[in-house]
Amino acid sequence: MTTLVTVDAVHRAAAAIAGHVLRTPSVDSPGLAALLGRPVALKLEILQMSGCFKPRGIVNKVLSLTEAERARGLLTVTGGNHGIALALIARRLGLQAVIVMPAAAPERSKARVRADGAELIEAPDVTAAFAIADEQRARGLTYLHAYDDPVIVAGHGTVGLEFAADVPDLTDVLVSIGGGALSAGVAVALKAANPAIRVWGVETEGADAMTRALAAGAPVPIRPTSISSTLGAPVVSELTLAHARELLEDVLVVPDAEAVAGTVALAEEARCWTEPAAGCLVPAARTVIARTGGEGRPAARLGLVLCGGNATVEQLAGWRQRFGV
Repeated sequence: MTTLVTVDAVHRAAAAIAGHVLRTPSVDSPGLAALLGRPVALKLEILQMSGCFKPRGIVNKVLSLTEAERARGLLTVTGGNHGIALALIARRLGLQAVIVMPAAAPERSKARVRADGAELIEAPDVTAAFAIADEQRARGLTYLHAYDDPVIVAGHGTVGLEFAADVPDLTDVLVSIGGGALSAGVAVALKAANPAIRVWGVETEGADAMTRALAAGAPVPIRPTSISSTLGAPVVSELTLAHARELLEDVLVVPDAEAVAGTVALAEEARCWTEPAAGCLVPAARTVIARTGGEGRPAARLGLVLCGGNATVEQLAGWRQRFGV
């Protein structure tokens, strides 16, 4: 049986990473509240270093390593944001980093990895990227898995600690799922703060590894096809699946077109620049409202964790044209 991360581990992570990452703001969004018909609070991880939540878990993990492990250099596989964050953290700490990315990863993400001095290796696809990383381990590099690590999960859980402290009356919180470490950590923290809070995972079609794993009862490999490349984990882990099964109300799957529409809505109504990995929360919020707002039930007070904003104007314009948004 898989052991879940504890809230004590999340609190220890918060103490460890303080001063290394930003404590991002939680803000009410009158624009989204008007759009959705419910109060909405946003956790702005788009303002985090590297433009996403990833530094939290990475810093917690790197600080847990021995000096020898850090000195050997760091290695990871990423669809974009995890690599951007690891390259940044490695540069700040004076460490070598090797980042393996699928060729379809955003060019801006690749450029940012290179700009921070990391070695970038491109792979034909995400499955091949993991195979290449296995080969690179022979160099003695210290591998950091993006989500299959309780130390990473605990670090990401600090998002939930902050959100619960800032907005204690939340009823429903929506969190995007790639590999599942963010949703796992956030759910641990929120459920510890208030067991009545419902935490909803959100995926996009073609990046629905958690939904398939929950249906099958075990991790199921997929070939990601969603435009939300930062959600494109080829398989979730037993660790993150166990957290989803135990702590999430449900996992909702959103078409790419609706994720793009949500990204536009966040820009226009909330004045927040996000990527589709966060934009998918807006259409999912409508589903949550429909499922929780029945007669005799208190109205939902929604919380949206805006996980990242690493999209370009050109990308968003292209997606809008492609999907007619």
